[in-house]
Amino acid sequence: MSAKTGMSSDITERVDRRAFLTLAGSGGIAGLSGCIGFGGDEESGDGGDGSGSDGSDSDGGDSGDEAPDTIVFGQPGALSGSFDFLQPGVSQAADAAVRHINEAGGPLGAELELVRRDTAVDPQEARTVATQLVENDNAAAIVGLFSSEINPLWDYLQDLRTPIVTPWPGSTFLDTRGGDKGTPSDVSDDEWVWRTVVGDTVHTGGSAVYALEEGFETLGIINGNTEGERSYVDGFLSVYEQNGGTVAERVEVELGSSSYQSALSRLFDADFDAFLVSMPQESAITALSDWSDGGYGRQPILSDTLAQQAVIDQVGSDLHGAWVASPGRSGPSYDTFNDIYNEEGDAEINGWTPPSWDSVQITALAIERAGSTDPEAIQKNLGPVSRGEGTTVSTFAEGKEALANGEEITYRGAATPTDFTEHGNVFGSVTISTAESGGFVETTEVAAEDVREYVAEGKY
Repeated sequence: MSAKTGMSSDITERVDRRAFLTLAGSGGIAGLSGCIGFGGDEESGDGGDGSGSDGSDSDGGDSGDEAPDTIVFGQPGALSGSFDFLQPGVSQAADAAVRHINEAGGPLGAELELVRRDTAVDPQEARTVATQLVENDNAAAIVGLFSSEINPLWDYLQDLRTPIVTPWPGSTFLDTRGGDKGTPSDVSDDEWVWRTVVGDTVHTGGSAVYALEEGFETLGIINGNTEGERSYVDGFLSVYEQNGGTVAERVEVELGSSSYQSALSRLFDADFDAFLVSMPQESAITALSDWSDGGYGRQPILSDTLAQQAVIDQVGSDLHGAWVASPGRSGPSYDTFNDIYNEEGDAEINGWTPPSWDSVQITALAIERAGSTDPEAIQKNLGPVSRGEGTTVSTFAEGKEALANGEEITYRGAATPTDFTEHGNVFGSVTISTAESGGFVETTEVAAEDVREYVAEGKY
């Protein structure tokens, strides 16, 4: 296994896509598809005959080309910035997945290599990094990017025409954007983003359901002024208000302030039962410390990234009893992932760690099924390896063997079943964790089925 940070991979016999992007421009990228394949063996079962059992293309490359020695996945990451405390678990999961895949023989017999670059969750830096990964590092796929990066870069990422299979974004923006629209053999309607983590509509819906069940029918809200923080609140409210909950006051604040007393004063002038906090960790600690100092009371409900010991330590005992809803760890292969993950290192598992494992596993399986590293071929095979009634597999090793035997496969992940919807989304359970003196303790779980009934038809 090889993982690099901020370094270009030295890969021979690959086509530099910069020339294609420059010549084609944003309106003519369609000519790129099919030009960067290594092809499959036309006699090797399903991988090279051009069609899967569901009618989807499973090749996409030029069948006469040789397979590469190395295949690169690019991972934009939060190595710095507001969410850097989550990156170690995500990195370790991806590295563990790459090691496992290479020990199983690698996709198409090649060595899988991960190139990790820092974006600091900044959209402009993310654009630069995505470009570097595709054009300089020759990444066949991207296994990262946050909501705050994807949403403003949406059109650019579509023009890039490289599959993005990411463990990060919760944004409701992606509820009806992304995936293959249920037509894997036809990329004309595709939107090249898939997420292996449940969206905000799902886990914030679980939090809203729990709040209503606990009798909190009136809410106050304080949230940051960035896309991720707004999206979390919007996902919560889409379920909360539709099922009888009322918002008494919502205050939006600039992040990074030294004090939020003024905003809290405005918020707590209203009458409500509980208040929702959607802010990055540093700003949330400031706001919650101000809340504690001001003696405002009432029930805190925290956004998912705040389930950290540091938040309790710095805010103090007033925070005890606050709860967080986060993506559950309900995937059928969680135990398998956990065993391999723990062999890789000791980074703490968070809600985005198992989805990181899933993103690498399922993308490698798509390549194996396609018999090609052509981005369009990968895109066409992400749906087929995650849906349907094929042989159930929980790792790349199992999937590679089944595909070699001419079987169709259905990957079942660590975070969720990873059965991609037409918009490239997944469903899973929601874990409710409560702040106590020793940390956040998992206290209950909202089943995926209970949340799914609240998601509007067609949104997923």
